[in-house]
Amino acid sequence: MIWEYPILLWLLIFIPVLVVGVWFRTKSLKKRRTLFFNEELFLKLRKGFWKPGDVIRTVFVIIGLSFLLLAFAGPKIGTEVREVKRQGVDMLIALDLSASMNAEDVRPSRLEKAKFEINRLIERLRGDRVGLIVFTGEAYLQSPMTLDYSALKLFLDIADTDQMPSSATDFKAAMETALTAFESLEENETEAAKVLLIISDGEDHGQSYQESLQNLVDKNIYVYTLGIGTDAGTTIPIYEENSTTLIGYKRDRTGKVVTTSLQSDELRQIANKGNGTYYAIERGNDGIDAFLARVDELEKGEFSSQEYADYKNQYQWMGALALFCFTFAYLIPTYRKEK
Repeated sequence: MIWEYPILLWLLIFIPVLVVGVWFRTKSLKKRRTLFFNEELFLKLRKGFWKPGDVIRTVFVIIGLSFLLLAFAGPKIGTEVREVKRQGVDMLIALDLSASMNAEDVRPSRLEKAKFEINRLIERLRGDRVGLIVFTGEAYLQSPMTLDYSALKLFLDIADTDQMPSSATDFKAAMETALTAFESLEENETEAAKVLLIISDGEDHGQSYQESLQNLVDKNIYVYTLGIGTDAGTTIPIYEENSTTLIGYKRDRTGKVVTTSLQSDELRQIANKGNGTYYAIERGNDGIDAFLARVDELEKGEFSSQEYADYKNQYQWMGALALFCFTFAYLIPTYRKEK
C-alpha cells in the first residue's frame, strides 16, 4: 500500500489526543456535577439517559474521523492496467551529423541548434510516434519509432558528429534507412500518415538519391526538409576533445580551409519530389513551427499502448467507512424509555 498524500497521515496523531481530551472532559464534568447535585437528583433530571449509547456514539465519531483522515491521505492498493489510445502520425527525423554541422553560422552551432529545435518539436507533439535516424555517409536508426518522448530525448542528446565513421553527407543512406524503418511498421498497420523530416545543411557528397526518394513516395511517405545554416556560410571550427579550446579549422586534402554554406536548392528539390515542403532555420524558430502546423493537418492514426499503474486508488472505501460510522453514531439513541 502507498499513499497519495502521506503527510496527512500525521494528522492521525490527533486521534489519541482527542480520545484523551474526551476522557478528561467527562471526568471534569462528573467532578463538577457532584458539587451541585447529589446522585439521586441528577438521575431524576436525566431520566431515560442511556450511558452506553452515549459511549458508542462517541466511539463511532472518533473512528469515523480516523477513516476520513485515511481517505484524505489517498490509499492506493493493488494494480491496475489501462489501455490508452493516442492519435497521431508516424514520424522519422533524420539528423545530419556530418562535420559541416559543427559550423557556427547558426549559434551555438548548426548541430546544437538542430537538436534544440527537435526538442521543441518533441515537446509539442501529442500522440505521434517518433523515431530518430542519424546519418552522414552512412545512416543508423538511433531510436526506433516510439511514444516515449523522454527516451527519444536521451537518444537525441548523445547524437554527435564524432560518433559517425564518415564526415560526408549521403541523403540516399538516410532515405533507405527510413524506408526500412517504415516498412517494419506494416505488421501494425494504421491509417496514420508517414512523415520523414530531414534536417541538414544540404551538402550532399553521396550517391544519387533519386531512386530511394521515389521508393518513399511510392509508399505514401511524405518527405519534408529543414535546412539549417546561412547562405553566406562559414568555416568549420575544430576544438580540443572535451574542451572549448579552438585549435584550428577543417581543411581539405590540399590544406585549404573548408567553407560550408546552406544548400537550400538541394533540400527544396528533395521536399518537392517527396510531396513535402522545405523549411529553413537560420536564427529564429519559424521553420519548425511551420512544419508542426503542417503535421497537424495530416491524417491521424490511432495507436494503442498499455499504461500500467502500479497501484489503484482505494480512498472511496475509507470514505464509505467514515460515512457509515458517522451515520451509525447519529442513529444511536442516548435516551430511551424506561420500563
